[in-house]
Amino acid sequence: MKVAHVCLSCFYIDGFNYQENQLVRQHVKQGHDVIVIASTENYINGKISYVRPDKYLGDDGAQVIRLAYTKKLPKSLGRKLRVHDGFYDSLVVFKPDVVVFHGVCTWEIRTMVKYGKNYQNVKIWYDTHTDSNNSMLNLPSKILHNVFYKPIFKSVAKDIAKILCISKETENFIVEEYQYPRDRCVFFPLGGDIISNERFLSLRANKRAEFNLDSQQKLFVQTGKFTPRKKLIDTLTAFSKIDRNDIRLVIAGILVDENEQQALELIERDERITYLGWCDNEQLEALLCAADVYVQPGTQSATMQMSMCMRCAVIIDDVPSHEPYVKGNGWLLNESLSLYEALNSASESNQLPIMQARSFEIAEQLLDYSKMARKLIED
Repeated sequence: MKVAHVCLSCFYIDGFNYQENQLVRQHVKQGHDVIVIASTENYINGKISYVRPDKYLGDDGAQVIRLAYTKKLPKSLGRKLRVHDGFYDSLVVFKPDVVVFHGVCTWEIRTMVKYGKNYQNVKIWYDTHTDSNNSMLNLPSKILHNVFYKPIFKSVAKDIAKILCISKETENFIVEEYQYPRDRCVFFPLGGDIISNERFLSLRANKRAEFNLDSQQKLFVQTGKFTPRKKLIDTLTAFSKIDRNDIRLVIAGILVDENEQQALELIERDERITYLGWCDNEQLEALLCAADVYVQPGTQSATMQMSMCMRCAVIIDDVPSHEPYVKGNGWLLNESLSLYEALNSASESNQLPIMQARSFEIAEQLLDYSKMARKLIED
């Protein structure tokens, strides 16, 4: 089948492990003819950047068409409002059987609905990643949503049969802020790759050998772009208070300016802590296979779901979006359980192998991107 992934409301980064990349890869792997229609917004050297409009074969295996922002508006306004030239024509030329429209906060959702009305044999999925943790956090964002995104969405909402929501919080946002009917929301979580036991054991053994870890030592991992809301400083501080020699903590990601100096000082003080810097997809996969516990005390990250696919127990914040993922396989942080207490409990536990196996069971049921990609074609 011909499948189009539309990334005009969000950036599309070649070769990364975001949901958009994973679904594109799976659809290519499953033998479909796949294109990605994306904005020129990209992520280069750790920063949001803009590339030239282009057409090329992307790292994820699909043809990528990067569309320019409209010339009818000032450049900065066109980027904010996410208005592009040539979107409708790109769809007409490709003639997709299935479209996955990622993100609803854009002018181009009207174009997508228009195309669906004119070509009624196409199956169109809309998804949303927007919630109160990542949107409407300041006055400019509130103005943008209330004055532009929300009215545009509501003008076509009746023509959108279902919206895929990556979490309970994204569902609440689209229902409470955008007044979309809850009974038309479908849970469609961020996921990960389910790898074979043979590959898992090989990656785990090799990576643990790199860190000189024996089978009795426990490896904790935290990853991401470490803004203050990721609470890396909390993790480093709490971990350093645990007086054990059989635990290690590995940090992988980007330290942002306001956190960098303090984080590096805390890492330097504790020889059990290692900072790797940014890891590519293969390095991150191997690291998560080596880990026993994935730590995410702050804001949400798709790497948490990926870690469960790699058989990690989890220590994560007790928020509604995490409810489906912690069922005998980890610790939820709240007023009754501090980060230090969770880390210490995991350090002392002899149940980690059981918890890790439970994480994998949940991942197989909920988070397998190959099954999720197939669902978009077959349902």
